[in-house]
Amino acid sequence: MVSDTIRFLAEGPRVGIRHFTLDDSAEFTARVRESRELHHPWLSPPANATAYASYAGRLIEDPAKAGFLVCEKDGGGIAGFVNINNIVEGAFQCGALGYGAFAHGAGRGLMREGLGLVVAYAFGAMGLHRLEINVQPGNAASIALAKRCGFRLEGFSPNFLFIDGAWRDHERWAVTAEMIAART
Repeated sequence: MVSDTIRFLAEGPRVGIRHFTLDDSAEFTARVRESRELHHPWLSPPANATAYASYAGRLIEDPAKAGFLVCEKDGGGIAGFVNINNIVEGAFQCGALGYGAFAHGAGRGLMREGLGLVVAYAFGAMGLHRLEINVQPGNAASIALAKRCGFRLEGFSPNFLFIDGAWRDHERWAVTAEMIAART
């Protein structure tokens, strides 16, 4: 659960975002186990303490990654997560997003708010210019979230990622800092 001492990197009306910590293991893995049906077959976040320590450790220590927990401000705890992977600086200034809602927060608009906060943080404090989301064509909820957050469909990548025992096709969605600025 979110304590009163937690400081968010950014806040909206209902959620705030903060980085992963190793201390989040128990709550995060419990939420993953509660959300297996929601996540399958699209993603497999860590469901036990050992897997979480490895996963969160990479997000905390690797400069090419940034992990954010989407937390309900009313004390409801972790509602989901957004990770920026493969962060490339220099002329590219880009990262690849991955995200997931937890079952208790799904369908309530919390991830829309949280993903919007992460996008704004990435284009502001992190200085990125472009974010991409690769999503399986059948994952209607993930595609709807990308659209609601202003991402545009840019392409199709056959056999792009190995998920749930097979190479899966993905659509590539992207947003740039200029696209977000034009909306405001």
